[in-house]
Amino acid sequence: MNDIIIKIENIKKVYDSRTALDIPYIEFKSGMIYALIGPNGAGKTTLLKLINMLEKPTEGSIYFYDQRIDQSPSLDIRRQMNLVMQNAVLFRTNVYNNVAYGLKLRGYNRNIIHSKVLSALEMVGLAGFEHRKAKQLSAGESQRVAIARAIVLEPKLLLLDEPTANVDRKNIHIIEAILRKINSENGTTIIFTTHDLSQAYRLTDKIIMLLDGKIIPKNLENIFDTFLGEISLG
Repeated sequence: MNDIIIKIENIKKVYDSRTALDIPYIEFKSGMIYALIGPNGAGKTTLLKLINMLEKPTEGSIYFYDQRIDQSPSLDIRRQMNLVMQNAVLFRTNVYNNVAYGLKLRGYNRNIIHSKVLSALEMVGLAGFEHRKAKQLSAGESQRVAIARAIVLEPKLLLLDEPTANVDRKNIHIIEAILRKINSENGTTIIFTTHDLSQAYRLTDKIIMLLDGKIIPKNLENIFDTFLGEISLG
């Protein structure tokens, strides 16, 4: 199989008259961890939504393992990727039912659902939380449940929008360890957005820098690093 899981060619996304994204070419290789970094409005979340087929590009093409997905993606391809948003909304029920929801929709039997849910919760360090109500969870625990709800479906590609933005330092380190584990044990390709440059460097195989909807070329990395460093210190 082609080791390029996502390929993007001549993508533009325009909202009204504003160009939110303009990328001539980019590819993501299977089994790697990528960080998309840049200031607010850089196009990071827009790129995730285009890859996840939540929105269509104004121009250009997106391929998943050489199958074009930007116009009429099949259900099978949709099921091979999952997106966890920054403020993931959990259902007003217990942790078990939150994680089991997607499996039930796909028609798995009760025993398989039970096994997969427990395995996913163990993966995110929440074994024993099955009966805990979602409203009783901390922000970090809620984010980990959202990740469990995504990985229980065994996607080939996991997309995360600012996965540690609203959690405490302890849960930041836990979530980073979870992402490494998902990548190493499941072979899942991970693409996530972050404002934390140090997190991007310690967690990823490759960093992609965005500014005003465009990818920053390599020779501007030092300028961009300095810019983000000033944001972190501010």
